[in-house]
Amino acid sequence: MPLYEHVFLARQDLSQAQVDALAATATEIVETNNGKVTKTETWGLRSLAYKIAKNRKAHFVLLNIEAPGDTVAELERQSAINEDIIRYMTIRVDEHEAGPSVMMRKNDRERSRRREREGE
Repeated sequence: MPLYEHVFLARQDLSQAQVDALAATATEIVETNNGKVTKTETWGLRSLAYKIAKNRKAHFVLLNIEAPGDTVAELERQSAINEDIIRYMTIRVDEHEAGPSVMMRKNDRERSRRREREGE
C-alpha cells in the first residue's frame, strides 16, 4: 500500500484540544476509507514565513498514512472544506521515517540549548 505524509496547518486561535480533534477527524477519515495512520505528531504553534488568511502563526500537525490514493483524495477534499485548516500538503514517500521527525528533533535541540544557557 502506498505511503504518504500529510501535514496540515490549523488556525492560530484554536486550542490544543481543537487541534487534536482535527487530527482525530483526519485519522477517522483515513481509517473509514481502508487506510491506516501510523504516526501523528503535533509540532505546536509556530510562526509562519508570511500571513496566510490573516494568520501569522499556525498549529502544525503531521500524519504518516498508509492508504490507497482515493483515501488521500478524500482526506484532501475534507481538509479543503474545513475552515479551521488554512493549508495542507500531502506527499507520497518511499518509506516513513523511523522515530521522531526532523521538526521534533529540532524542537528537542532548541530545548536543550535553552536549558544549557539557563544553567550557566
